[in-house]
Amino acid sequence: MRSIWKGAISFGLVSVPVKVYSATENHDVPLHQVHAKDGGRIRYQRRCEVCGEVVEYSDIDKAYDDGQQTVILTDADLKSLPAERNHEIEVVEFVPAEQVDLLRLDKSYYLEPEAKTLKQYTLLRRALEDSDRTAIVRFALRQKTRLAALRVRGDVLLLQTLLWDDEVRSPAFDVLGETPRISQKERDMAAQLVDSLTGDFDSAAFTDEYQEQLRTLVEAKLEQGAALDTDATFGEQDDDADDADVVDLMEALKRSIDRKKTAKKTSSAAATKTPKTPAKKAAAKKTPAKKAAKKSAAKKAPAKKRAS
Repeated sequence: MRSIWKGAISFGLVSVPVKVYSATENHDVPLHQVHAKDGGRIRYQRRCEVCGEVVEYSDIDKAYDDGQQTVILTDADLKSLPAERNHEIEVVEFVPAEQVDLLRLDKSYYLEPEAKTLKQYTLLRRALEDSDRTAIVRFALRQKTRLAALRVRGDVLLLQTLLWDDEVRSPAFDVLGETPRISQKERDMAAQLVDSLTGDFDSAAFTDEYQEQLRTLVEAKLEQGAALDTDATFGEQDDDADDADVVDLMEALKRSIDRKKTAKKTSSAAATKTPKTPAKKAAAKKTPAKKAAKKSAAKKAPAKKRAS
């Protein structure tokens, strides 16, 4: 990994120099746009509206327009801001972890300490673990002041930027002004469905099916070209049309529970049969071999008598 920023965690009078690394990455299949007619690559050009020339990215500055005047801001102007020059990750306060709203979590970053300040880094990590709290920090990154949650992940400090108040929308849905009547039986059925789907979250058990299917489609297209038959590649798809017609809530809950029960029985039955099948086949294969050996021995016996 390559660090994207360097700074120092300010923990009271303790300073912990760190390197910042992106904790996540994109796994999507890279696609680009082409002309449908001839497959030609579509490319975007940065063209100036005044002179009509194509402008290199290095010659582009930012600007603010209030409708009457335009103010051009160069890279030097932006780097002169005090917040941009400050590379300090300031610990503002320690709060209970549950007070950090998951909706506010944005980007995640790993913090790597310098070897000479590993003790200070470890002390801060242990302090977070012992108090079972999350540190709220403030710093500047990429021309923006950031508020972030500093927490522990294994033996590494994890920095997760938080959205500001004005970046979080308030849900205003008129339809929620009315509360429909939910019967006790419906609540019981819903609870039963929840119980049937209850388990421990394991992220490794889930995959991005769309990206996997997209890779399969790309590979099949490379091999077969325009003659590709998607039904043969992916099999005929069941749109669950019967389930889509279910509008009665109780009936939908009942079908959902029955489906889950059936799925559990099928999976458990498959798990039970799987180890037994090879054993039976192996036994069946050995039996003819033993019989053949006995017959062979029986045929050889008379030959020995003649020889004597």
